Amino acid sequence: MWNRPYGKGDVESGPQPLYPAMMESPELRWAFIRKIYVILAIQIAMTAAVSAVIVFVHPISHFFVSSTAGLALYIVLLILPFIVLCPLYYYHQRHPVNLLLLGLFTVSISFAVGMSCAFTSGKVILESAILTTVVVVSLTLYTFWAAKRGHDFNFLGPFLFASFLVLLAFAFIQILFPLGKISLMIYGGLAAIIFSGYIIYDTDNLIKRYTYDEYIWAAVALYLDVINLFLSLLTLLRAADS
Repeated sequence: MWNRPYGKGDVESGPQPLYPAMMESPELRWAFIRKIYVILAIQIAMTAAVSAVIVFVHPISHFFVSSTAGLALYIVLLILPFIVLCPLYYYHQRHPVNLLLLGLFTVSISFAVGMSCAFTSGKVILESAILTTVVVVSLTLYTFWAAKRGHDFNFLGPFLFASFLVLLAFAFIQILFPLGKISLMIYGGLAAIIFSGYIIYDTDNLIKRYTYDEYIWAAVALYLDVINLFLSLLTLLRAADS
């Protein structure tokens, strides 16, 4: 007798908490999460469009690698995302400046992705895209499932940051002293594992820690995780394919 009215009230109470001991409104947090993933979807669509133009319009990629002016512009465009990150962090809560800076940041990253794909076979690009989609969707669903059962992934932060520094050192050594195909495969595999961990970590932060005004910065974090995972898999598969 007591179970039926309790279950009925439970259903009528609305969305259930995303994790145990959740104090905020689940409706507001779900609205925040939906906003993040809409922004992320737009960023990925923009990246795919820019990359497709660079890949299929061959004069664009050849201009950047065959002339001094193109090479200089290429370097500027590679540095631009790091430059834009500073004002984006400062203005990430100020509308509409945050959206304009986010668009500029996304386009500059998209250019780097397009140039990486321009000199890669279509088979490798497709394999990397499929693997990235599978990993991102699987890890996102897993993180929501684990958070619902009380698991917390905040402890991953220091380990992932340390691993990222090691990865940067590995990449710098690879630039100065190329070690061949095997080292590229190792680098790509390690990078894919690290950024898979970042997807779990940032998704957990999205569920529990980001405030409602930090939607731009949360979208940037997840976008960088997805793009870096794709580029890592691209590096791994391209080295294996060669």
